Amino acid sequence: MVRLTVDLIAKSSSHIRKKGDRSLPDYLRRLTHLNFSNRSIVDIISRISNLGFACRLTHLYLQNNCIGRMEDLCQLQCLAKLYLGGNCIAVVEGLERLTKLKELHVENQRLAPGEKLLLDPRTLLCLADSLCVLNISQNAVDEVWDLGVLRGLTHLSATDNLLQHVQDLEEVFSQWPLLQRLDLIGNPVCQKPKYRDRLITACPRLEVLDGKEINDLSRQFLVNWKASKEASKEAGKRARDERALAAQAPHHPFLTHLDTALSRGAVLSCSLANSLPRREPLKGPGPHGLPRPPDPSHSSATRDHSLALALRASSSPGLCPGALGDSNAL
Repeated sequence: MVRLTVDLIAKSSSHIRKKGDRSLPDYLRRLTHLNFSNRSIVDIISRISNLGFACRLTHLYLQNNCIGRMEDLCQLQCLAKLYLGGNCIAVVEGLERLTKLKELHVENQRLAPGEKLLLDPRTLLCLADSLCVLNISQNAVDEVWDLGVLRGLTHLSATDNLLQHVQDLEEVFSQWPLLQRLDLIGNPVCQKPKYRDRLITACPRLEVLDGKEINDLSRQFLVNWKASKEASKEAGKRARDERALAAQAPHHPFLTHLDTALSRGAVLSCSLANSLPRREPLKGPGPHGLPRPPDPSHSSATRDHSLALALRASSSPGLCPGALGDSNAL
């Protein structure tokens, strides 16, 4: 097995060519890119400390080795891209001081059966503002709740995992206002109804989902559909609440008696109004041969007044049909 050391870097043919006439310490201090992928490296714990000299290192490639733990990387504070795919890492950790890290690739770890990749919440919190690209594909990941803090994320690749619930993804991804690219192919959730539609509406700036571009027309249609669905749901909820409130209202005998009395009063009012005497209009000329004025008892205003009195009589215990007759005689 191979250990990552300064000697290993010094003996690398690519670095020998780049070094030229400069001294090794001077060359290492200026180093920005380090690529030791596919070297069967097993230990970046005790010997990685030897990379403390590489204060300008921005890119570190260590894919397809046998690395089992992530420690002592905090010295690489200029690191922007870290590639650790194809190793044996079970926990992503030890990156709390890498506040300039923009890309983290830890896909396809060779884990024990039944084991899944975990991400230390402390590391995620420290990367919340800087990390833009995260690749956790093929790691038996079955939930993404801890990733919610990564509010600067623009690209997530989580293909061939065990994600199942669309609602969980909606709640987490809606916290990422900058998300533009999302790859989830190979997860059980991809087979759920409305999976694609729901994620598009949850991520307002998403441009590509599972390799397929999202056009503005499709997005606007889905946004309108979601708004209409939520409005209908809210209206249904209000109707149910009103029915439940009405069912819980106290039942008072007086109110029942009053409703019955009013109903009977309305019937009696109509009966009394129809039974009011109708006088025949006077015929012939009026006094001094002048035209006779219209009989007020036959005007619509008089009839309306009579009906109103009938209603009052039916609903007021103190009035009686006799009183109504006296008023009409006026």
